[in-house]
Amino acid sequence: MDDYPFLSIFWTMFVFFAWIIWLIILFRVFADIFRSHDLGGWGKAGWTLLVIVLPFLGVLVYLLARGGGMADREMERERRVALQTYTRHLAAERAESPPSNHADALATLVDLKNRHEITEEEYQRAKEQVLAA
Repeated sequence: MDDYPFLSIFWTMFVFFAWIIWLIILFRVFADIFRSHDLGGWGKAGWTLLVIVLPFLGVLVYLLARGGGMADREMERERRVALQTYTRHLAAERAESPPSNHADALATLVDLKNRHEITEEEYQRAKEQVLAA
């Protein structure tokens, strides 16, 4: 233990965890680049090339230029997944139970809309699905 002082251990741990955080940010940026619907193919290719060629600068510029929308795009993706999950659950429940359950399904949809877990558009689409059955 005399060969490796405490501050060196601390510094090594700091560098290791900073590297892990860097990898997480890098993968989130790549995921956002390819999930983004408002970027065209050339835009995605350009951002990807910048992040690969100049990783630190590319990620920093990406976060400054498009970082504010990353959370919005992630929330929108989570809403779509939640709506799909709910719709599948509702369809499975409808297949097992009699059609008199429409009122409960509509009440649940209204509750989801009031808690801002689904948008107005998602609410209308799910409501049409419930009423169509």
